[in-house]
Amino acid sequence: MERERMEREKTYEEAFIDQYAEDKGRDVSTGEDQGRRDSERILETVGVMTVETRPEDLRSRNTVQSLEVESRPACSAGQYTNEVEELGNNAKLKTELLASIQKAQRMQAEDMNTAGNGESFLFLLSAPSTSSSSSSPLPSTLFSALSISSSSPQLSLTPPLPPSVELDAVLVEGRLVLDVYRGGGAVMPALWESVPERMRWLQYVRLGSEDEEALEAALRVLPLLTQLRSLTIRGHRFYDAQGDPLPGLLTSLSPSISSLSLLVHLDLSFNRLSSLPDCLLSLPHLSELLLCHNQLVILPEELGTLVSLQRLNLLGNRLEALPPGVGLLLELQELDVSFNQLDGLPEELGLLHNLHTLELSNNKLQKLPETLGSLHSLRVLSIHSNELRNIPECVRSLPLLIRLDDGNNLLGRPPTPPPLPPPPAAQVEAPIPELHLAFDQHRFMLSPAGCHVFIPGGAELLFPRGCVQKLTPLKWAERKPDKKWVQLEEHDVLLSRPLELLPHGATFEKPVEVCVPYHRTRKGEVVVRRYDGRSWSTLLTKTRRGSHKHSSRPLGRPARLACCSVTQFSWFVAVSRPVRDSCPVPSTGALLVSRYDSGIKLTFPANCTAQTRIVTLQVLQVALSELQILTGDPHASASPLLCLSQTPSMHFLQPVKVQIPLPPGLTGHTVDMSRLHLLHGDPVAHTWTDVTAQVSLYITHLYAIFSVTHFSWYWLWYTTQRCISGVVRKVYHRLKQFRVQFLVLQRKTDLAQVLLQCLPSDKVDGRLASLVDQYDGPQPSDVCNLLEGEQFFAGFERGIDISADRPDCSEGRLAFTFYSHLKNIKEVYVCPTDKQEGTIRGQVSFYRGEVPSDLPEEVARKRKGHDNQWMATLPLRLPGSDCEGSLYLEKQYPPLNLGDPESGYLTETNLLAISLRISQDWRCIGMNLGISYQELDRIQYKHRDNLGALVLEMLFHWARAQQKAGTGAVPRLIDALVESGRRDLAEEVEDIVNLGKRKYIESLKRVGLETEKPTSSAQAEPS
Repeated sequence: MERERMEREKTYEEAFIDQYAEDKGRDVSTGEDQGRRDSERILETVGVMTVETRPEDLRSRNTVQSLEVESRPACSAGQYTNEVEELGNNAKLKTELLASIQKAQRMQAEDMNTAGNGESFLFLLSAPSTSSSSSSPLPSTLFSALSISSSSPQLSLTPPLPPSVELDAVLVEGRLVLDVYRGGGAVMPALWESVPERMRWLQYVRLGSEDEEALEAALRVLPLLTQLRSLTIRGHRFYDAQGDPLPGLLTSLSPSISSLSLLVHLDLSFNRLSSLPDCLLSLPHLSELLLCHNQLVILPEELGTLVSLQRLNLLGNRLEALPPGVGLLLELQELDVSFNQLDGLPEELGLLHNLHTLELSNNKLQKLPETLGSLHSLRVLSIHSNELRNIPECVRSLPLLIRLDDGNNLLGRPPTPPPLPPPPAAQVEAPIPELHLAFDQHRFMLSPAGCHVFIPGGAELLFPRGCVQKLTPLKWAERKPDKKWVQLEEHDVLLSRPLELLPHGATFEKPVEVCVPYHRTRKGEVVVRRYDGRSWSTLLTKTRRGSHKHSSRPLGRPARLACCSVTQFSWFVAVSRPVRDSCPVPSTGALLVSRYDSGIKLTFPANCTAQTRIVTLQVLQVALSELQILTGDPHASASPLLCLSQTPSMHFLQPVKVQIPLPPGLTGHTVDMSRLHLLHGDPVAHTWTDVTAQVSLYITHLYAIFSVTHFSWYWLWYTTQRCISGVVRKVYHRLKQFRVQFLVLQRKTDLAQVLLQCLPSDKVDGRLASLVDQYDGPQPSDVCNLLEGEQFFAGFERGIDISADRPDCSEGRLAFTFYSHLKNIKEVYVCPTDKQEGTIRGQVSFYRGEVPSDLPEEVARKRKGHDNQWMATLPLRLPGSDCEGSLYLEKQYPPLNLGDPESGYLTETNLLAISLRISQDWRCIGMNLGISYQELDRIQYKHRDNLGALVLEMLFHWARAQQKAGTGAVPRLIDALVESGRRDLAEEVEDIVNLGKRKYIESLKRVGLETEKPTSSAQAEPS
């Protein structure tokens, strides 16, 4: 038996050597290493492999299963004998190969004996034939004495086939699908050698092109599949670890592909083809050619030889033009060349009379050829996202055209003017000079050469060349970061000190860049607001880091700057506000995406409005931890609050689709719809209504989508609370900022009885009107900002204390909690801290937060809170024994005469006459006269119902201050009137002053005191 086995093995060895010599072209090498490689190569040809098995593995299983490998059909010894006869001249070659194999066997046997812990099993696997066309059945297993290491390469699929399924099971009814296996094309040669008859009759093949070696192996076999009718070699079938699709590696095709003469469908999408392979032009029956997402730059003129082509898809390439030969594709029905770089179309395109779908979108087309009017079968034409300014009427009137997509073009716009000639070579200009100001240097000079001014604290001013015509003096000032005089909108946060640039209203020839330093405290967008003396306005703002050349760099880094361009000087301040986006909505529809979160979208369908309207989207994010604390629900969460508004305000004709992210921690698979609530807010009444049942709420994996026809506030909540509307209203009020003012009033019948109250600023006037008969006191404080539920306290300072034992009072401090719907009022009795004679001039200061416990004793004697918590201070006076009447009446002043003999006089009568003509310009004139903003507010509040008294109070307040300012008061008044745009009043004042000068000179003449020439008076007259 052993002798027969050895003879049989020797016969097969000789047959294998003959077959190897025939296939490999008699490429034989000698040597020990080459012999090992030759043996592995021969064994690989017939599908032989070795598996090393440990003894303990053998004990654990009774049978050894056949391994799934690809093998070529086994041949009989007689067949190999015939082949040996044909290779009679190769006896020496066979002898050398056999010696090399036997030597490799001995080396492996020695290695196995040295290891001593394994055995070698050799299997020759042959897939059973299922085709009736096979000439003879194939043996299932063939043992051989040849053995190689278990590390020899073997063909397998990823993911692997089940153990009970043979490799040729991927062949089903003439179809071979390998693009679902990573590197599946590598098994094509093995399949051809194993079941060639079944492979020859293949009609449908799908391959992936992400693996280069597998692709090369498959391309060697493809020309042999002459019955093939559909072929797909695509990339993007598998993904890498980051989730990105893997690109195809196909760059060209072999000319032998032209042998696939029956090919009807060919898909080479998502590869790296830079040109159309010439072999494709020899496929006479090809009707569908898909070349999407390649790198094609040009198409050959011979494209017209594909006379059977009905569908051509070239989407996502780099084509700049189509060849005229495309007009020869007379059977073409669908043509897609979208997402290319086409700037024109050939006239021959009009010859495609069977064309019914033409995709030309996302190119650079500027016009369409008139020949497109000959495409009478055309039904779908997509030309959106091009540069078209008009569409030929013959195209619009095509008889079967049912869809024409022409959006995102330049239709109706005038043609672009020709480019301007290139400017002459610009001369290298000298850099703009820099000026670094010191902390005590508030004035500087600006020349026509421009200047880059660095202001202490981080601010920068960039004056371009030519912004002024002559040397101009300028001034800057920086106020403390007081929020009480800056007008903040709801949810706004003050980020900087107000920067004042003087003179107000100074106009420049070119825009000046003003950069305000700010500190970032909340998430939102930063904008610069300007006060022009009458109202606040928001400027177009860009943020950047300051220059490294700045001498003042906080913490060693350049300051954050909010920059805007202006042509006039005024007050500037940086403010953080919720992100706000707006866009016009025409009748054709629009899409608005929030800059705060790209997942927040508003989709406006076509015909949703009859006229263009401006819509605004504002997003307010609430921290999850803060929300859970306010609601008392540890599972509560909410999406960002959407504030939607429009101009003009009217309902939409079609529902607008709103998309917002689901509340944090939720997905479409985990959300409980019974706990999800959509709230509608009324910004005027500050009410919230649960509208979940009234809208169609659609949930995806990450987003919630609903439709509305009316813009307002919308808030998506997820909570276990039942009364959701009340909870949301409570939370919103706690998060909302209110503009408030403080009142400190004394009862007229008992001045020791003091009323303190904090009210929203819009309720102060009505409250004072109801208390004026019983109480007296100073005017209300300046406007401050408080949140709903925020704590603050009032401290009695400068010799005044509370004479009461109250639980909310501690060491002269009275604690409050602000609620907008309550009166926030407390009434206490006060007394002097020490016995004093005369009026005691004390004060009440208001501070944020709770009563401090860490205030040093020496500081507490002067003030009752920290400076960084201070909001406002109001005077509080207690009368002495010699005090009569009200303590808050204004001091009476004697009549005044403004001016001097050199510049002229203005009497009270003159000022009264001027005040009657100032009217609404009083505030601007007051600021140009140098009156502080706080003083103007005080005057406005005092005479809020009497404009004449208000103007007169402003003028006389300034005039009284000028009595101690020296000469030049009248010229300052004239300059202020001119800067405020009231030159008519300035000329009237000049006439009054000149008339007074003449009378003064004439009086001097009469008494003989005139020493000047008579011409001096004439020089004083206005020209």
